[in-house]
Amino acid sequence: MKVLVVGSGGREHALVWKISQSPKVSKIYCAPGNAGISQLAQCINIGPDKIMGLTDFAQKTKIDLTVVGPELSLSLGIVDEFIKRGLKIFGPTKIAAEIESSKAFSKCMMKKYNIPTANYKVFQNSEEALDCIKKQVFPLVIKADGLAAGKGVFIIKNFDQAKDALNELMNGENFGEAGRQVIVEDYLEGEEVSILAFCDGKTVVPMVSSQDYKKIYDHDRGANTGGMGAYSPVPFYDENSKNKVLKDVLKPVIEGLKKEGREYKGVIYAGLIFTKNGIKVLEFNARFGDPETQVLLPGLETDIVEIFMAVVDGKLPKIDVKWKNKPTVCVVAASGGYPAEYQKGKGICGLEKLKNKDDVFAFHAGTKYQEEKIVTSGGRVLGITAWAENINEAKKKAYEGMEKIYFEDMYYRKDIALKAINTIE
Repeated sequence: MKVLVVGSGGREHALVWKISQSPKVSKIYCAPGNAGISQLAQCINIGPDKIMGLTDFAQKTKIDLTVVGPELSLSLGIVDEFIKRGLKIFGPTKIAAEIESSKAFSKCMMKKYNIPTANYKVFQNSEEALDCIKKQVFPLVIKADGLAAGKGVFIIKNFDQAKDALNELMNGENFGEAGRQVIVEDYLEGEEVSILAFCDGKTVVPMVSSQDYKKIYDHDRGANTGGMGAYSPVPFYDENSKNKVLKDVLKPVIEGLKKEGREYKGVIYAGLIFTKNGIKVLEFNARFGDPETQVLLPGLETDIVEIFMAVVDGKLPKIDVKWKNKPTVCVVAASGGYPAEYQKGKGICGLEKLKNKDDVFAFHAGTKYQEEKIVTSGGRVLGITAWAENINEAKKKAYEGMEKIYFEDMYYRKDIALKAINTIE
Protein backbone atom coordinates (compact mmCIF):
# COMPACT_ATOMS: atom_id res chain seq x y z
CA MET A 1 0.00 0.00 0.00
CA LYS A 2 0.97 3.60 -0.62
CA VAL A 3 -0.08 5.96 2.19
CA LEU A 4 -0.18 9.77 2.25
CA VAL A 5 -0.17 11.67 5.57
CA VAL A 6 -1.22 15.32 5.49
CA GLY A 7 0.49 17.73 7.91
CA SER A 8 3.88 18.74 9.29
CA GLY A 9 3.84 18.52 13.09
CA GLY A 10 4.63 16.15 15.93
CA ARG A 11 1.25 14.47 15.50
CA GLU A 12 2.02 13.72 11.86
CA HIS A 13 5.51 12.40 12.74
CA ALA A 14 3.87 10.02 15.24
CA LEU A 15 1.35 8.91 12.62
CA VAL A 16 4.05 8.32 9.99
CA TRP A 17 6.17 6.45 12.59
CA LYS A 18 3.27 4.14 13.47
CA ILE A 19 2.17 3.63 9.85
CA SER A 20 5.77 2.70 8.94
CA GLN A 21 5.47 -0.29 11.31
CA SER A 22 2.62 -1.81 9.26
CA PRO A 23 3.63 -4.72 6.98
CA LYS A 24 0.86 -3.61 4.62
CA VAL A 25 2.69 -0.38 3.72
CA SER A 26 5.33 -0.20 0.99
CA LYS A 27 5.65 3.59 0.64
CA ILE A 28 4.73 6.63 2.76
CA TYR A 29 4.41 10.22 1.55
CA CYS A 30 3.88 13.24 3.80
CA ALA A 31 2.71 16.69 2.70
CA PRO A 32 4.51 18.84 3.62
CA GLY A 33 6.25 16.91 6.46
CA ASN A 34 9.34 18.00 8.40
CA ALA A 35 12.97 16.97 8.97
CA GLY A 36 12.10 14.03 11.22
CA ILE A 37 9.31 12.78 9.01
CA SER A 38 11.66 12.84 5.99
CA GLN A 39 13.64 10.02 7.59
CA LEU A 40 10.59 7.73 7.30
CA ALA A 41 8.61 9.14 4.38
CA GLN A 42 9.02 11.08 1.16
CA CYS A 43 8.05 14.67 1.89
CA ILE A 44 6.01 16.49 -0.73
CA ASN A 45 5.94 20.29 -0.77
CA ILE A 46 2.16 20.77 -0.71
CA GLY A 47 0.59 22.66 2.20
CA PRO A 48 -2.34 21.24 4.22
CA ASP A 49 -4.60 24.02 2.87
CA LYS A 50 -3.94 23.13 -0.79
CA ILE A 51 -6.86 20.75 -1.15
CA MET A 52 -6.86 20.44 -4.95
CA GLY A 53 -3.07 20.00 -5.02
CA LEU A 54 -3.25 17.21 -2.43
CA THR A 55 -6.11 15.47 -4.24
CA ASP A 56 -4.34 15.73 -7.60
CA PHE A 57 -1.16 14.28 -6.07
CA ALA A 58 -3.04 11.37 -4.45
CA GLN A 59 -4.81 10.58 -7.70
CA LYS A 60 -1.70 10.83 -9.86
CA THR A 61 0.44 8.78 -7.44
CA LYS A 62 -2.31 6.18 -6.92
CA ILE A 63 -2.34 6.60 -3.14
CA ASP A 64 -4.27 3.76 -1.44
CA LEU A 65 -5.01 5.63 1.81
CA THR A 66 -4.68 9.24 2.96
CA VAL A 67 -4.60 10.15 6.67
CA VAL A 68 -5.38 13.76 7.60
CA GLY A 69 -3.60 15.34 10.56
CA PRO A 70 -4.60 19.04 10.79
CA GLU A 71 -8.05 20.41 11.49
CA LEU A 72 -7.51 23.07 8.80
CA SER A 73 -7.55 20.51 5.98
CA LEU A 74 -10.72 18.93 7.34
CA SER A 75 -12.47 22.29 7.69
CA LEU A 76 -11.61 23.07 4.05
CA GLY A 77 -13.29 19.87 2.83
CA ILE A 78 -10.33 17.65 1.93
CA VAL A 79 -12.33 14.49 2.72
CA ASP A 80 -15.23 15.56 0.49
CA GLU A 81 -12.89 16.19 -2.45
CA PHE A 82 -11.10 12.84 -2.04
CA ILE A 83 -14.41 10.94 -1.79
CA LYS A 84 -15.68 12.75 -4.89
CA ARG A 85 -12.70 11.34 -6.80
CA GLY A 86 -13.06 7.82 -5.40
CA LEU A 87 -9.98 8.06 -3.13
CA LYS A 88 -9.85 6.46 0.33
CA ILE A 89 -9.24 8.99 3.11
CA PHE A 90 -9.34 8.79 6.92
CA GLY A 91 -11.16 11.73 8.47
CA PRO A 92 -14.60 13.39 8.71
CA THR A 93 -16.29 15.39 5.95
CA LYS A 94 -16.41 19.19 6.12
CA ILE A 95 -19.88 19.32 7.71
CA ALA A 96 -19.03 16.56 10.22
CA ALA A 97 -15.77 18.37 11.13
CA GLU A 98 -17.81 21.43 12.16
CA ILE A 99 -17.96 19.73 15.56
CA GLU A 100 -14.49 21.33 15.91
CA SER A 101 -14.41 24.14 13.35
CA SER A 102 -17.43 25.89 14.89
CA LYS A 103 -17.61 26.04 18.69
CA ALA A 104 -21.15 27.45 18.38
CA PHE A 105 -22.29 24.43 16.35
CA SER A 106 -20.54 22.09 18.79
CA LYS A 107 -22.26 23.65 21.83
CA CYS A 108 -25.60 23.56 20.01
CA MET A 109 -25.13 19.83 19.34
CA MET A 110 -24.28 19.18 22.98
CA LYS A 111 -27.36 21.05 24.17
CA LYS A 112 -29.65 19.31 21.66
CA TYR A 113 -28.39 15.80 22.45
CA ASN A 114 -28.06 16.26 26.25
CA ILE A 115 -24.27 15.96 26.34
CA PRO A 116 -23.01 17.50 29.61
CA THR A 117 -21.18 20.83 29.06
CA ALA A 118 -20.92 24.34 30.53
CA ASN A 119 -23.83 26.79 30.14
CA TYR A 120 -23.10 29.22 27.30
CA LYS A 121 -24.25 32.05 25.03
CA VAL A 122 -23.13 32.94 21.49
CA PHE A 123 -22.43 36.52 20.33
CA GLN A 124 -21.59 38.22 17.04
CA ASN A 125 -21.39 41.65 18.67
CA SER A 126 -18.85 42.62 21.34
CA GLU A 127 -21.14 45.22 22.98
CA GLU A 128 -23.90 42.64 23.42
CA ALA A 129 -21.36 40.21 24.83
CA LEU A 130 -20.14 42.82 27.34
CA ASP A 131 -23.70 43.64 28.41
CA CYS A 132 -24.23 39.95 29.16
CA ILE A 133 -20.88 39.60 30.93
CA LYS A 134 -21.76 42.48 33.31
CA LYS A 135 -24.42 40.20 34.79
CA GLN A 136 -22.18 37.10 35.03
CA VAL A 137 -20.13 35.74 37.91
CA PHE A 138 -16.35 35.61 37.37
CA PRO A 139 -14.32 33.67 36.43
CA LEU A 140 -15.85 32.84 33.05
CA VAL A 141 -14.57 31.67 29.67
CA ILE A 142 -14.58 33.41 26.27
CA LYS A 143 -13.83 31.30 23.18
CA ALA A 144 -13.33 32.05 19.50
CA ASP A 145 -15.95 30.23 17.44
CA GLY A 146 -13.53 29.16 14.70
CA LEU A 147 -10.20 27.36 14.52
CA ALA A 148 -7.45 29.08 16.53
CA ALA A 149 -4.69 26.44 16.94
CA GLY A 150 -5.54 25.95 20.62
CA LYS A 151 -5.06 29.65 21.42
CA GLY A 152 -8.62 30.95 21.16
CA VAL A 153 -9.68 30.31 24.77
CA PHE A 154 -9.51 33.04 27.43
CA ILE A 155 -10.17 32.51 31.14
CA ILE A 156 -11.63 35.82 32.36
CA LYS A 157 -11.31 36.98 35.97
CA ASN A 158 -12.75 40.51 35.71
CA PHE A 159 -14.59 42.90 33.40
CA ASP A 160 -11.44 44.59 32.07
CA GLN A 161 -10.03 41.21 30.99
CA ALA A 162 -13.33 40.50 29.23
CA LYS A 163 -13.07 43.77 27.27
CA ASP A 164 -9.47 43.01 26.28
CA ALA A 165 -10.27 39.43 25.21
CA LEU A 166 -13.29 40.45 23.14
CA ASN A 167 -11.30 43.24 21.51
CA GLU A 168 -8.49 40.82 20.61
CA LEU A 169 -10.87 38.16 19.34
CA MET A 170 -13.40 40.25 17.46
CA ASN A 171 -11.45 43.33 16.38
CA GLY A 172 -7.80 42.23 16.34
CA GLU A 173 -5.81 40.78 13.45
CA ASN A 174 -4.66 37.55 15.10
CA PHE A 175 -7.93 35.60 14.88
CA GLY A 176 -9.59 36.91 11.70
CA GLU A 177 -12.79 35.05 10.82
CA ALA A 178 -12.30 32.62 13.73
CA GLY A 179 -13.06 35.42 16.21
CA ARG A 180 -16.00 37.12 14.44
CA GLN A 181 -18.34 35.04 16.61
CA VAL A 182 -17.57 34.19 20.25
CA ILE A 183 -18.91 31.89 22.95
CA VAL A 184 -19.19 33.08 26.55
CA GLU A 185 -19.54 30.18 28.96
CA ASP A 186 -19.34 29.22 32.61
CA TYR A 187 -15.89 28.45 33.98
CA LEU A 188 -15.55 24.80 34.99
CA GLU A 189 -13.05 23.67 37.60
CA GLY A 190 -11.46 20.22 37.80
CA GLU A 191 -8.96 17.87 36.19
CA GLU A 192 -8.94 17.59 32.41
CA VAL A 193 -8.71 14.37 30.39
CA SER A 194 -8.45 13.82 26.63
CA ILE A 195 -10.40 10.86 25.26
CA LEU A 196 -9.92 10.02 21.59
CA ALA A 197 -11.92 7.36 19.80
CA PHE A 198 -11.97 5.69 16.39
CA CYS A 199 -15.36 5.94 14.70
CA ASP A 200 -16.69 4.47 11.43
CA GLY A 201 -19.99 6.37 11.43
CA LYS A 202 -21.76 3.92 13.75
CA THR A 203 -19.27 2.13 16.00
CA VAL A 204 -17.16 4.04 18.54
CA VAL A 205 -13.94 2.50 19.90
CA PRO A 206 -12.24 4.66 22.55
CA MET A 207 -8.46 4.80 22.89
CA VAL A 208 -6.63 4.86 26.22
CA SER A 209 -6.87 8.09 28.23
CA SER A 210 -4.34 10.93 28.14
CA GLN A 211 -3.84 14.35 29.68
CA ASP A 212 -2.13 17.27 27.97
CA TYR A 213 -0.58 20.47 29.32
CA LYS A 214 -1.80 23.58 27.51
CA LYS A 215 -0.18 26.39 29.52
CA ILE A 216 3.32 27.54 28.64
CA TYR A 217 4.75 27.54 32.19
CA ASP A 218 5.01 24.99 35.01
CA HIS A 219 2.02 24.57 37.35
CA ASP A 220 -0.33 25.59 34.51
CA ARG A 221 0.61 29.26 34.43
CA GLY A 222 0.91 31.68 31.51
CA ALA A 223 -0.55 31.74 28.01
CA ASN A 224 -2.32 28.90 26.22
CA THR A 225 -0.26 26.93 23.70
CA GLY A 226 -0.93 24.10 21.27
CA GLY A 227 0.29 21.77 24.04
CA MET A 228 3.57 21.55 26.01
CA GLY A 229 3.44 17.85 26.81
CA ALA A 230 1.19 14.93 27.65
CA TYR A 231 1.08 11.56 29.38
CA SER A 232 -0.99 8.39 29.16
CA PRO A 233 -2.85 6.73 30.81
CA VAL A 234 -4.58 9.01 33.36
CA PRO A 235 -4.66 7.28 36.80
CA PHE A 236 -8.10 8.53 37.90
CA TYR A 237 -9.81 7.65 34.59
CA ASP A 238 -11.17 4.27 35.65
CA GLU A 239 -13.51 1.69 34.07
CA ASN A 240 -16.57 3.47 35.47
CA SER A 241 -15.45 6.77 33.89
CA LYS A 242 -14.77 5.00 30.59
CA ASN A 243 -18.27 3.49 30.46
CA LYS A 244 -19.91 6.80 31.43
CA VAL A 245 -18.04 8.77 28.75
CA LEU A 246 -18.90 6.21 26.08
CA LYS A 247 -22.60 6.27 27.07
CA ASP A 248 -23.07 9.99 27.82
CA VAL A 249 -20.57 11.67 25.47
CA LEU A 250 -19.09 9.66 22.61
CA LYS A 251 -22.10 7.64 21.45
CA PRO A 252 -24.55 10.58 21.70
CA VAL A 253 -22.36 12.93 19.65
CA ILE A 254 -21.77 10.36 16.88
CA GLU A 255 -25.43 9.33 16.81
CA GLY A 256 -26.47 13.00 16.90
CA LEU A 257 -24.23 13.91 13.97
CA LYS A 258 -25.68 11.00 11.99
CA LYS A 259 -29.22 12.23 12.71
CA GLU A 260 -28.18 15.70 11.48
CA GLY A 261 -26.98 14.19 8.17
CA ARG A 262 -23.31 14.53 9.13
CA GLU A 263 -22.07 10.94 9.38
CA TYR A 264 -18.76 10.98 11.25
CA LYS A 265 -15.78 8.81 10.28
CA GLY A 266 -12.28 9.24 11.66
CA VAL A 267 -11.08 10.17 15.14
CA ILE A 268 -13.34 12.07 17.52
CA TYR A 269 -11.56 13.81 20.40
CA ALA A 270 -13.47 14.73 23.55
CA GLY A 271 -11.78 17.25 25.83
CA LEU A 272 -13.31 16.43 29.23
CA ILE A 273 -13.21 17.94 32.69
CA PHE A 274 -14.00 16.10 35.93
CA THR A 275 -15.98 18.63 38.01
CA LYS A 276 -17.67 18.29 41.40
CA ASN A 277 -20.92 18.04 39.38
CA GLY A 278 -19.67 15.22 37.18
CA ILE A 279 -17.86 14.81 33.86
CA LYS A 280 -18.45 17.61 31.34
CA VAL A 281 -17.25 18.28 27.79
CA LEU A 282 -14.99 21.29 27.25
CA GLU A 283 -14.66 20.76 23.49
CA PHE A 284 -14.73 18.28 20.65
CA ASN A 285 -11.96 18.01 18.08
CA ALA A 286 -12.30 16.27 14.73
CA ARG A 287 -8.83 14.70 14.56
CA PHE A 288 -5.90 13.28 16.50
CA GLY A 289 -4.66 15.59 19.26
CA ASP A 290 -1.18 17.04 19.43
CA PRO A 291 0.69 16.06 21.62
CA GLU A 292 -1.78 13.34 22.71
CA THR A 293 -1.03 11.30 19.58
CA GLN A 294 2.62 11.08 20.59
CA VAL A 295 1.71 9.36 23.89
CA LEU A 296 -1.10 7.18 22.52
CA LEU A 297 0.41 5.54 19.45
CA PRO A 298 3.46 3.93 21.14
CA GLY A 299 1.02 1.75 23.11
CA LEU A 300 -1.15 0.70 20.16
CA GLU A 301 -0.65 -3.01 19.41
CA THR A 302 -3.09 -3.40 16.51
CA ASP A 303 -1.90 -2.47 13.02
CA ILE A 304 -3.00 1.17 12.67
CA VAL A 305 -3.47 0.84 8.90
CA GLU A 306 -5.98 -1.98 9.46
CA ILE A 307 -7.89 0.31 11.84
CA PHE A 308 -7.84 3.21 9.37
CA MET A 309 -9.11 1.03 6.51
CA ALA A 310 -11.86 -0.46 8.71
CA VAL A 311 -13.00 3.07 9.66
CA VAL A 312 -13.07 4.21 6.03
CA ASP A 313 -14.98 1.07 4.95
CA GLY A 314 -17.43 1.17 7.87
CA LYS A 315 -16.16 -2.15 9.26
CA LEU A 316 -14.65 -1.12 12.61
CA PRO A 317 -16.45 -3.91 14.59
CA LYS A 318 -14.29 -6.45 12.72
CA ILE A 319 -11.08 -5.05 14.26
CA ASP A 320 -9.91 -5.95 17.76
CA VAL A 321 -8.13 -2.76 18.86
CA LYS A 322 -5.52 -3.73 21.47
CA TRP A 323 -3.21 -1.61 23.65
CA LYS A 324 0.00 -2.42 25.52
CA ASN A 325 0.17 -1.49 29.18
CA LYS A 326 3.01 1.02 28.63
CA PRO A 327 2.70 4.38 30.41
CA THR A 328 4.07 7.08 28.09
CA VAL A 329 5.25 10.68 28.59
CA CYS A 330 5.91 13.36 25.95
CA VAL A 331 7.73 16.61 26.80
CA VAL A 332 7.70 19.38 24.20
CA ALA A 333 10.80 21.49 23.51
CA ALA A 334 9.69 24.92 22.30
CA SER A 335 11.38 27.96 20.80
CA GLY A 336 12.05 30.77 23.30
CA GLY A 337 9.23 33.32 23.09
CA TYR A 338 6.55 30.81 22.03
CA PRO A 339 3.51 31.12 21.95
CA ALA A 340 4.25 34.77 21.09
CA GLU A 341 7.06 35.80 18.72
CA TYR A 342 10.07 33.51 18.39
CA GLN A 343 13.07 33.07 16.11
CA LYS A 344 13.57 30.22 13.64
CA GLY A 345 16.61 28.62 12.08
CA LYS A 346 18.38 27.58 15.32
CA GLY A 347 20.61 24.53 14.90
CA ILE A 348 19.50 21.47 16.89
CA CYS A 349 22.16 19.35 18.61
CA GLY A 350 21.95 15.91 20.22
CA LEU A 351 19.30 14.18 18.11
CA GLU A 352 21.73 11.42 17.18
CA LYS A 353 21.96 10.45 20.89
CA LEU A 354 18.29 9.41 20.83
CA LYS A 355 18.48 7.32 17.65
CA ASN A 356 17.86 3.56 17.73
CA LYS A 357 16.50 3.53 21.29
CA ASP A 358 13.57 1.20 21.89
CA ASP A 359 11.96 3.25 24.69
CA VAL A 360 12.60 6.91 23.71
CA PHE A 361 11.77 8.74 20.49
CA ALA A 362 12.13 12.35 19.35
CA PHE A 363 9.01 13.31 17.42
CA HIS A 364 9.72 16.37 15.27
CA ALA A 365 7.21 19.22 15.17
CA GLY A 366 8.81 22.45 13.94
CA THR A 367 12.00 21.31 12.20
CA LYS A 368 13.51 21.46 8.71
CA TYR A 369 16.77 20.76 6.94
CA GLN A 370 18.95 23.78 6.20
CA GLU A 371 22.26 23.09 4.45
CA GLU A 372 22.06 19.43 5.55
CA LYS A 373 21.57 20.42 9.22
CA ILE A 374 18.33 20.15 11.19
CA VAL A 375 17.14 23.55 12.43
CA THR A 376 14.07 24.93 14.21
CA SER A 377 11.17 26.09 12.05
CA GLY A 378 8.26 26.45 14.48
CA GLY A 379 7.16 27.30 18.01
CA ARG A 380 6.90 23.71 19.17
CA VAL A 381 10.07 22.03 17.91
CA LEU A 382 10.36 18.49 19.32
CA GLY A 383 8.35 16.09 21.47
CA ILE A 384 10.71 13.85 23.44
CA THR A 385 8.61 10.78 24.18
CA ALA A 386 9.40 7.79 26.40
CA TRP A 387 7.53 4.69 27.56
CA ALA A 388 8.22 2.31 30.46
CA GLU A 389 6.63 -0.12 32.92
CA ASN A 390 5.36 2.78 35.07
CA ILE A 391 4.68 6.50 34.64
CA ASN A 392 7.51 7.55 36.96
CA GLU A 393 10.09 5.70 34.87
CA ALA A 394 8.60 7.01 31.62
CA LYS A 395 8.83 10.60 32.92
CA LYS A 396 12.43 10.06 34.00
CA LYS A 397 13.41 8.67 30.57
CA ALA A 398 11.67 11.51 28.71
CA TYR A 399 13.51 14.17 30.72
CA GLU A 400 16.82 12.31 30.41
CA GLY A 401 16.22 12.34 26.66
CA MET A 402 15.44 16.06 26.73
CA GLU A 403 18.73 16.78 28.51
CA LYS A 404 20.59 15.36 25.49
CA ILE A 405 18.98 17.95 23.17
CA TYR A 406 20.06 21.56 22.73
CA PHE A 407 19.17 24.55 20.59
CA GLU A 408 19.53 28.23 21.41
CA ASP A 409 16.67 29.60 23.59
CA MET A 410 15.15 26.12 24.00
CA TYR A 411 12.37 25.96 26.60
CA TYR A 412 10.37 23.09 28.11
CA ARG A 413 8.14 22.52 31.12
CA LYS A 414 9.62 20.56 34.02
CA ASP A 415 6.36 19.20 35.46
CA ILE A 416 4.88 17.00 32.71
CA ALA A 417 3.21 13.87 34.22
CA LEU A 418 3.80 15.12 37.78
CA LYS A 419 0.01 15.12 38.35
CA ALA A 420 -0.13 11.42 37.48
CA ILE A 421 2.75 10.54 39.80
CA ASN A 422 1.23 12.57 42.67
CA THR A 423 -2.16 10.86 42.12
CA ILE A 424 -0.61 7.39 42.27
CA GLU A 425 1.50 8.19 45.34
